[in-house]
Order: sequence, then structure tokens, then C-alpha cells
Amino acid sequence: MTMFSIFSKKKISINSVAIPDLGWTKGKNDQSNIVWVNPEQTIALSVHFFKVSPDIPTIKNIEILRSFYRQSIVNLNGGLIEVELAQKNKMSFVRTLVKLPQEPSGMTYIASLTLPFNTCSFVFKVQAVEVGMTGLREAIIADRLLSTNTISIGENGYLNWFSDPYDSSFKGGLLMNKAEQQSYDSEFPNHPLTQARELLKKIEEGLQWTKELESIPAFNK
Repeated sequence: MTMFSIFSKKKISINSVAIPDLGWTKGKNDQSNIVWVNPEQTIALSVHFFKVSPDIPTIKNIEILRSFYRQSIVNLNGGLIEVELAQKNKMSFVRTLVKLPQEPSGMTYIASLTLPFNTCSFVFKVQAVEVGMTGLREAIIADRLLSTNTISIGENGYLNWFSDPYDSSFKGGLLMNKAEQQSYDSEFPNHPLTQARELLKKIEEGLQWTKELESIPAFNK
């Protein structure tokens, strides 16, 4: 497999990890960040290396992690779609997916995979923006769910349409809507949410790292 990065043999650096090569144009490449952009200029794929202890509160308690990311994205007027823990070859990751509103319309979806260590971390990120006609996915799914009485129309919009994916009592920020569920991705392969999910999955499956990375202290909070 052709990879984006050439492995270093000793020192831990941004070159200690490698992800699948999509053939995209590289826009930035330094000791902390590598960024690629797709030909349509609608998706940015990046690898980030931080030489400090991760700012996440834990990698052991998923509820604490979800609360942390939920509040962080709400502070930016965005919304939470996914926060999960994952493992690959005994390495622990945090997988996240959030959304931020665009002006004048549409969403930007940011899918990330964080690989934390005691004194550093790597973040693999996909940022996909909604362009052209926005809201089509939501309109199609809402119409379908209205016809089956899964949702209904209230005074201020649809009822039962918005909900935090993990805490139905939470009402802050830009809540996830039912059209953003992964089960609808196959119907909208060109939607930025679908693309963000698919690309992050490809990164997770194809991610490689050096043996030196396995020898440094893990993040154990």
C-alpha cells in the first residue's frame, strides 16, 4: 500500500505514523501538520502531531469523554454526532464526529481519530463542507419520517427530529437530527457527512505506525 508518510526509525515525530494515500494535493507539510485537499476543494484531510500531553480528560471512561466533547462543540455553537473508543493492535483511540454551522447555510462535518500518549498525541482529521444545494438529505428523510408518523410537525418545527446521540435529556447546541444517522449514508454517498465517515474509516483501517511509537508511555487517565 502506498502511504502518505515515510516512517522515521528513531525519533517520535509526525512521520511516526502513516495513512493511506488518496492521491490528493498536499497543501501543508511541517513538523506539526500535514494537510491534503481533494480535487473538488470540499474535503481537507490532515495529520497533526502535538508534543504535549493530550487535553482529553480520560481514555477509559466513555461517558466522561462524551461530556467533554459535547460541551466543547456546544461552546462553538456546534453539535455532537459521535464519540467512541476504538482499538487497533493494542493502540487505543478516540473517534469523534461533530458538526458546525456554515454561513449562510449548510454544515461542516469534522471527523477525527485521536491517538493519545502520555507526552504527545496524533490527531487524524477529515473536514467536509456542504456546498451547493444544502439540506436535501434532511428534507428527504424528514418527509419519509413524517409519512410514517416517526416525527411530527409542531409549532416550532419538527418534533422528535433533533436529539443528542447519547443523552436524550441534553438540549444544548446544534443537536443531531435523524437524517444524520449512519443508516442513511448509503442513500447519500456524496453528502459531506457520508464522506467524512467513510474517509475516517479508511484512515482507521489503513493507519500504520513505527515500532518506536509502541515503546513510549501510553495515555492512562
